Order: sequence, then C-alpha cells, then structure tokens
Amino acid sequence: MKVSLSEKFQLFSDHWSPKIVGELNGQAVKLVKFVGEFDWHSHENEDEMFLVHRGSFRMEFRDRSVELGEGEFLIVPSGVEHRPVAEEEVEVILFEPLSTVNTGDVVSEKTVLELDRI
Repeated sequence: MKVSLSEKFQLFSDHWSPKIVGELNGQAVKLVKFVGEFDWHSHENEDEMFLVHRGSFRMEFRDRSVELGEGEFLIVPSGVEHRPVAEEEVEVILFEPLSTVNTGDVVSEKTVLELDRI
C-alpha cells in the first residue's frame, strides 16, 4: 500500500495525538504533529523511533538533549525517560509497537488510548 506522508499529514492539525497509517509485524507506523513540551515519561517494554518529516525538535533526556532535523531519526530505548520539545510545529513519524501508549508510564491530558487510523 502506497502512502503519501505529505497527504496524510494534511489530514489532521491536532498536536500530540498520533495517527496510525500502517502496520507491520506488530509494529505501527504513526504520524504525529507536536509543538511545545510533552510530558516526561518512559516506556517499560517498548523502544520508540522518532523520524522527523518536517521541522525540527529536541528530545530531552535527564542527562542530555538531542536536536533532530528533517530526515533525522532517534531511537529511544525502553525504560529511558524522555520528553520531546518543539519550539515550532514539527511533523514526526513514529515506529513502535501497536500497544505503545504515547505517554508511557504517565497519564495526563495528552494521553491518547484510542488512535485514529488515517
């Protein structure tokens, strides 16, 4: 199935609410837009991959931060506390298990339990 990332990103404008655009081998391909600071959290059993499609953001860890720009990705290992921060809106592709909850071990107003499929 062919997917146009630009077309899919145009279908939504909400922030911090991942959308599923594909599945493979128990993994989900999710699209998300975000701006501002997310919650500090970790995922006990899941690694997460963040691939920047448009824009840039900073992944903060308790001991350092990593700047990511278009075409760059970062894998956050399971159990590592992290927080994405974007000064301006960024479009990100996530690769993670279907069961991954966006806020991991934290429940907040940004927690999304039922993801839309687009």
